[in-house]
Amino acid sequence: MANLREPDEIIAASNADASAELLANSVGDYARIWSRRIRSGESGALPVIIGLIAIVIFFWVKSPSFMTPGNLVNLMTQSAFIITLGMAEIFVLLLGDIDLAAGFTAACGAVIALWMLALGDPWWASVIVALIACAAYGALQGTITARLGLPSFVVTLAGQLGLSGLLLYLVARTGSIGTGGVIPLHDKVINGIEGSQLSGPVTWIVMIVIAVLAAAVIFFGDFRRRSSGLVAPPVSITALKMLAIIAACLIVAYVANLNRGRLIVIKGMPWAVLVVLAILAIWTMLLGRTRFGRYVYAIGGNAEAARRAGINVNRIRTIAFTLCGLTAGMTGIIYASYLGSISTGVNGGQNVLNAVAAAVIGGTSLFGGRGKMLHAVLGGLVVGVIYNGLELLGLSASAQLMWTALVLLAAVIVDRLTRRGQVAR
Repeated sequence: MANLREPDEIIAASNADASAELLANSVGDYARIWSRRIRSGESGALPVIIGLIAIVIFFWVKSPSFMTPGNLVNLMTQSAFIITLGMAEIFVLLLGDIDLAAGFTAACGAVIALWMLALGDPWWASVIVALIACAAYGALQGTITARLGLPSFVVTLAGQLGLSGLLLYLVARTGSIGTGGVIPLHDKVINGIEGSQLSGPVTWIVMIVIAVLAAAVIFFGDFRRRSSGLVAPPVSITALKMLAIIAACLIVAYVANLNRGRLIVIKGMPWAVLVVLAILAIWTMLLGRTRFGRYVYAIGGNAEAARRAGINVNRIRTIAFTLCGLTAGMTGIIYASYLGSISTGVNGGQNVLNAVAAAVIGGTSLFGGRGKMLHAVLGGLVVGVIYNGLELLGLSASAQLMWTALVLLAAVIVDRLTRRGQVAR
């Protein structure tokens, strides 16, 4: 069997506009090529970015309190668990699969962690055991799906039902630790994920470091591709992207350092934002810079072709479900920090649907082969902004669900039209 080619060769071969983009030596040339790619269906994250800006402007006009520092920071922390659960789903969505059990996987992982904390175990041991349990369950689902050739929808739907029952059992077994089906969280470290923040000066330092590192990744990535004769934007476009990421980080730091307290001064970046950024960076590197990531995209694009190329499709699928479970476990810890507890009332089904919506709204394809971890961030922010803005307007949960449904439907329509445009081209 022939082995897969190197990642840059795969990218170059799969990009129909490679030769044209190599000739783009100015912003004008690149803009024309970009416009042609959008007309042919390769819009990337552009629709969701435009949509996010439009939604933010709408709620800003309707409710001036939407753009206050306190609400903006709350929006970031409230969206954290949606974003991370969306990242979990992207691992399987890239393969054309889905994990409907991820919401209850997260909840069960949180119960395990809080139970161990209540029994006196250190926070780090509790988190590790919970993450291992969630990853093991993800591996079980992946093994059943891959080895038996069963649809992931059916396997994970059964998992959702089973884990919802397991959640009830685990909470009931906690006895005096929890009351009324609720297990409280009494740990400063885990509580601090959503409830604490960096100091003002440290926030500036951290965000400047993140901005410099992100800009360096963009610069050296484009430089390496340009030096190898592969598809890369002009130097001016690379500089604009670097300036944009630096400006975004500085704006976030500025907003986070505005006082959002009433009786006391509260400033600084919440820890939840840094946790999300760390997960984003690690998983982005995994999908974009490793052989595993290349194999995931290859299987999502054409599973049979990937198998014929020598890829162990079953193993990659099992690993993807394992990573989905692991990331769901991280979400459970963040969610417990957000709530200050975990209970039998956790709506795992709604959470996983919001996560899938976040991934798809952000630009990840339901049909596999296309998506990035950044899409979960963009889509999660869209879902978070909708919920937050409608709450400020005093609308009910029913309106929030219906508006989210409309945005999700629009994202799926765009995805379908994009695929049709690519096939036609």
